[in-house]
Amino acid sequence: MSDASNTKKMTIIVTKGTLDWAYPPFILATTAVAMDVEVNMFFTFYGLQLLKKNLDHLQISTLGNPAMEMPMMGMHMTMPNLMSVIPGVDAMASKMMKKMIKDKGVASVTDLREAAVEMDVNMIACQMTMDLFEWEKTDMIDGIDLGGAASYIEMAKESDINLYI
Repeated sequence: MSDASNTKKMTIIVTKGTLDWAYPPFILATTAVAMDVEVNMFFTFYGLQLLKKNLDHLQISTLGNPAMEMPMMGMHMTMPNLMSVIPGVDAMASKMMKKMIKDKGVASVTDLREAAVEMDVNMIACQMTMDLFEWEKTDMIDGIDLGGAASYIEMAKESDINLYI
């Protein structure tokens, strides 16, 4: 990075832990670092799922996602919210999404997270949420820090860009 006094800074609060919501924070973080922006990510509540060692458990949720359209049979089919009450629909939609990601050559969430680690994105897990969900730092990937709301506020005060995802 360039001179620290001239370096732009960005913080991202990551609150969602579904497959579809895993992409925006990691794409934005790695893109920002590539543009010489220092990035701090603060993972809290369900966003902590994205710091777990294995991400195979990530699924999408059709509930509350009325904009969700999946390309099927040569057209785009909308998934009505009512579909989410049917057992197995989220698993089926997740399988379809993972196949589409692979078929289109889109990087996996694991690949994007690894890129963020390699690019020195600072990742902080919310200690309060870790305690609440009874998770240990050993449940998470290596290289993360633990912190609380005050840690985030200190970073955010110094940042040029603050995002809530």
